[in-house]
Amino acid sequence: MAFALPGVTLPAVVEELLSEMAAAVQENARIPDEHLSSLKFIFGSSAIQALDLVDRQSITLISSPSGRRVYQVLGSSGKTYTCLASCHYCSCPAFAFSVLRKSDSLLVRTREALPTPVRLANSWPLPRGCKHLLAVYLSQVMRTCRQLKVSDKQLTDILLVKKKQEAQKDKRL
Repeated sequence: MAFALPGVTLPAVVEELLSEMAAAVQENARIPDEHLSSLKFIFGSSAIQALDLVDRQSITLISSPSGRRVYQVLGSSGKTYTCLASCHYCSCPAFAFSVLRKSDSLLVRTREALPTPVRLANSWPLPRGCKHLLAVYLSQVMRTCRQLKVSDKQLTDILLVKKKQEAQKDKRL
């Protein structure tokens, strides 16, 4: 028989897990096995795939002087996906299917409601079907995210090129 603990939600558990992982990395530069097991329990094979992306240093944070931040993740297929951690979006098909079409996500409460000791990318949202966004958050926790600083115009161009590519792909379908 299933039961729920009052006030405890899966997003809150995920937030706590990622906060503990970040604290562990700060203290002794490694994530304990029990945290990795918990990550695998919650996210299944997506956790392993996301950790593989982190190990391969496939995540790049692109930032501009105005403070805009975009992540690019080189997927296992060789395709680059754009992730916006601030609004919890990924350009991959898995995200579009599982989150946008099915509304199947692990959304968290607002930042103000969470007294989290370690906070990355505003809060911890983790869409169930997207290993790329999970890899972005894990790369922040593990401090392995590559950094690229560009001008505001360059960042806009990066986003517009991606948008044009997606529009052309949609026309072909």
